[in-house]
Amino acid sequence: MAGSSHILSLRPLVRRRRLGDAGRVISTVSARRVHPAWWIAAVAFVALVGAAAFRSVPGVFMNPLHEEFGWPHSVISAAVSLNLLLYGLTAPFAAALMVRFGIRRVTVAALALVAAGSGLTVFMTASWQLVICWGLLVGLGTGSMALAFVSTVVDRWFVARRGLVSGVLTAGSATGQLVFLPLAAVLVEQLGWRVASLTIAATALLVALLVWLVMREYPASAGTTAYGATGDEPEPARVTGNPAAAALRALRDAARTPAFWLLAGGFAICGASTNGLVNTHFVPAAHDHGMPTTTAAGLLAVIGVFDVAGTVLSGWLTDKVNPRLLLAIYYTLRGISLFVLPQLFAPSVGAEMVLFVVFYGLDWVATVPPTMALCREHFGPRASVVFGWVFASHQIGAAAIASIAGVVRDQFGDYAAAWYGAGLLCLLATAFSVSIRRRAPERVTTGSASR
Repeated sequence: MAGSSHILSLRPLVRRRRLGDAGRVISTVSARRVHPAWWIAAVAFVALVGAAAFRSVPGVFMNPLHEEFGWPHSVISAAVSLNLLLYGLTAPFAAALMVRFGIRRVTVAALALVAAGSGLTVFMTASWQLVICWGLLVGLGTGSMALAFVSTVVDRWFVARRGLVSGVLTAGSATGQLVFLPLAAVLVEQLGWRVASLTIAATALLVALLVWLVMREYPASAGTTAYGATGDEPEPARVTGNPAAAALRALRDAARTPAFWLLAGGFAICGASTNGLVNTHFVPAAHDHGMPTTTAAGLLAVIGVFDVAGTVLSGWLTDKVNPRLLLAIYYTLRGISLFVLPQLFAPSVGAEMVLFVVFYGLDWVATVPPTMALCREHFGPRASVVFGWVFASHQIGAAAIASIAGVVRDQFGDYAAAWYGAGLLCLLATAFSVSIRRRAPERVTTGSASR
């Protein structure tokens, strides 16, 4: 009996040990689960790819619309310019709206605008309707999911790996502009531009559904903390002020610093040399030299593929290298490549053009992670909204060059002057980048975006 009682007395200890082992196993399994921040980043990536793809499609619509309606390239470029302009100017207000009403609501509403703008184009009969649909509606919708959206998601959900995540999400934004162009070109060529427009509208609604089901506002909303956070961080109080006023106050305060103007000036040139010129006019420029539209769109898709590697690498480097140096290198190399491009156009794709496409892809939006890092350094908690204004300058530059290049094409019969001019501007952006002074961390502004 004594032995039995002794065995019985050991059972609770054995049970506790077993429970302890099970607890450690459960704890280990929990530790291996994917942090919710990565799911939020994945959904944001899908939304960014979609938004960028929706915004960039008019590049392959330009020739079909010109042939069907007889609209000049400069008129069609005007709609694209408005699209690019609103894509940027909407960003800071969208960032403020996300603070006021939430990321999920603003993003879903933006995708609904994209669907409406794209779907309504099938009914247009005049060029002003193209301006309303692709310029106004799609511009406002995609602008609400621009790079200020990236900054908002990263700042809320990540403490560690911010540079890397910024690079990945930025790559999604830029890649969407390019990778889906061959699909759009095939749809336009085989089934007509109207089918392509309706396909975009339907896809935008599907992405809106995904965002509504998965996206959450803050880590606390999902019962967790930001990735890399060292302790519990309460969800920020909901802002009740006027989002537009908050965005304008952020601009007013930022505009008092030289760093803002240098960043905005460099980023305006970045937009001019990518979205405004290459993304909008590369396909028609290649077509002028006898290259099929689908082939030219395929080259832009290759730029998009290499952009993923280049932007992710840039994000990783931003966590380790002076972002001013990175910007100077990126802009200098981009300018040199644009000086070379006019000599590379031909009816078929040569090795030199392939080399240009690979290089330009690596450099396409590698500028974004270091620009975001410099905004955080100089503007602290208001960085997302301030970056929205810096991104607005990106799209102002893009809109200006999109229209100017269309006029150059109509007046001179080719785009050569536009390529050379953009190359010179990139060298100016290099000078802007190296002129940005460091700011000590303790001097970073402590105000909030809603201040």
